[in-house]
Amino acid sequence: MRLATRRDGSRDGRLILLSSDGSHFADAPVATLQAAMEAWADVHPALSAIADFPHPLDPATLAAPLPRAWQWLDGSAFESHGALMDKVLGVVPEKTGRPLMYQGVSDHFYGPLDDVPMPDEALGIDFEGEFGVIVDAVPMGVTPDQAMAYIRLIVQINDWSLRALAGPEMKSGFGWVQAKPPCTMAPFAVTPDELGDQWRDGRVCMDLLVDWNGTRFGAANGEPMGFGFHDLVAHAARTRPLVAGTVIGSGTVSNPDFRRVGSSCIAERRGIEIVDEGAARTPFMRFGDRVRMEGRLPDGRALFGIIDQQVVAYAGASS
Repeated sequence: MRLATRRDGSRDGRLILLSSDGSHFADAPVATLQAAMEAWADVHPALSAIADFPHPLDPATLAAPLPRAWQWLDGSAFESHGALMDKVLGVVPEKTGRPLMYQGVSDHFYGPLDDVPMPDEALGIDFEGEFGVIVDAVPMGVTPDQAMAYIRLIVQINDWSLRALAGPEMKSGFGWVQAKPPCTMAPFAVTPDELGDQWRDGRVCMDLLVDWNGTRFGAANGEPMGFGFHDLVAHAARTRPLVAGTVIGSGTVSNPDFRRVGSSCIAERRGIEIVDEGAARTPFMRFGDRVRMEGRLPDGRALFGIIDQQVVAYAGASS
């Protein structure tokens, strides 16, 4: 099944279930996706029983499927991306055999068509195409094999970054705050069965197409994750339980042949240029730039729907 959230003037919107072709919807038996996650054992059968989809869908009315969450944890599970960034930065990371993960802002996820306000072009505005999962309540200490049973929904994410702030915050030893604004979610959260053979070993094995200002920037596939989502869930739950509705990201989708398939973020493209040419030449985003992302199945369907956003100047209060 594919779930979405329609805007209704509230913080959390109204949960809906989509028809098989995505053109119509029915209201869900609970108001919000968070409520559904907290009672999944009861809500899932009720959702599965819905057979009538009386309302035509207007994509412009959709928020993120989970407009805010109790917890957002982002991994860095694609080794080709991490190895390139380490090479550019001159870092020799300790080999721990464990996933990398940080905790980001979760009280707001942008909707798929929302303009994204940023404070300053000089901060190195970058997109990052990712896949993610939303889990049921996960007990502390689960193994990766056990963790698979708690993955309820799969999502597509644009994890916005401000690169000029990322390095200094990393060097502080306390992690990211200013460098990581809220993320964006594609409109549809889907159950793993919707992916068919493209859900294997806890990995989303489909291409993530990324276009920047109308030009194809990347088409990396999600299969080469060094750690699957079940590994990431188990890592996050090692010393604490996870609340229902926790969102866990894959990190930037990247393939070892990134020179051929392209990249899911500008920083990776710049890293390739530094390695190959001695200097980065691709700029970061400017106000008015657009980014479009869609995870595409082999038959051409955009299973998660489409992220299509413009970066704009923040117009709020200043000092």
